[in-house]
Amino acid sequence: MHGLGNDFVIIDAREKEVDLSPAKAAAIANRHNGIGCDQLIVLRASDQADLKMQIYNADGSEVEACGNASRCVAKLIGDETRIETAGGIIVGSATEDGAIVDMGAPRFEWQSVPLAYAMDTLSMPVGWEYLQNPACVNVGNPHVIFFVDDSDSVELERLGPMIEVDPLFPDKANVNIAHITDGSLHLRVWERGVGLTQACGTGACATAVAAIRRGLVSSPVRVELPGGSLVINWKEGEHIQMQGPTTYVFSGEADWDRFA
Repeated sequence: MHGLGNDFVIIDAREKEVDLSPAKAAAIANRHNGIGCDQLIVLRASDQADLKMQIYNADGSEVEACGNASRCVAKLIGDETRIETAGGIIVGSATEDGAIVDMGAPRFEWQSVPLAYAMDTLSMPVGWEYLQNPACVNVGNPHVIFFVDDSDSVELERLGPMIEVDPLFPDKANVNIAHITDGSLHLRVWERGVGLTQACGTGACATAVAAIRRGLVSSPVRVELPGGSLVINWKEGEHIQMQGPTTYVFSGEADWDRFA
């Protein structure tokens, strides 16, 4: 499945367990020698929710949350679904062309992002070359957000990997670059463990929240990504609601032992 081009291999292991290592996850995600995806999603039984969603990036690292994958899983299950993730429990409901997901409440405290030391996360006194004074938001995973005049002009392929692994971010960071046109956010994302992506649901949520907090846009806000658009609804003190399309591509079988 994919959400705006952010694509996933989804394995349903709720009834039959699978033995999955980071190396095997990376082998499945490999676009040349495996099946190919941005993230590998494993559905497991949960004693806290309707199911548990385990998320592996393309490099085999496990992450806490993935908004587009959450929408895909909600659409796949079909009913209102409580989904346990490493970042907390979220609730998703299928719509006609996709799903709407309650992503929970954003976190702004520097310890919750997390950052290596204390600072104001709404306008951080740091920068990397011409990218200055970002915001940080945790929406189940850590995001740093830069607002610029033209997001397309930013050398994200070069700067993204540098910022992702900066010591300021103990758990690394997803890097978001956005500009505003007619009240909509135009967003590009360097996703930790993946790289440039067609879309990032948690990145759209984090960027919309940061823009609303700064008074740059009003909720609900449309977020335009290279793969399409999402609508983010959030008010101070409330949960984030994210809505957008999903696409079921195909189902199939593969020889598990071929993925080293």
